[in-house]
Amino acid sequence: QVQLTESGGGLVQAGGSLRLSCAASGRAFSSYALGWFRQAPGKEREFVAIISWSGDTTLYSDPVKGRFIISRDNTNNTVSLQMNSLKPEDTGVYYCAADLRYWAVYAGDGEYWGQGTQVTVSS
Repeated sequence: QVQLTESGGGLVQAGGSLRLSCAASGRAFSSYALGWFRQAPGKEREFVAIISWSGDTTLYSDPVKGRFIISRDNTNNTVSLQMNSLKPEDTGVYYCAADLRYWAVYAGDGEYWGQGTQVTVSS
């Protein structure tokens, strides 16, 4: 069992930065692939970024590539999303997800999900 808790969301002006964190409780954190997703008002949840259990492999959606960086700290059981050059279209609720299966996380079928943190980017 893994519990995920996101933090770090808030209101920021376009062009600014935010750093989201997701703290995990439970055993074997270092075995899980971890991902970030977001859901804008009136839209479906979408994939943002994923990192493998070792941290060696990362993947980003095209809208955030080059602006967002996903990282993990297996010692402290956290995964972070550094968001730079934010745009109004980045607004939404951001969720972290975890699963032992990398491609399940990527597909949005991860076993564990956090409650989300709101990110609002003003123009």
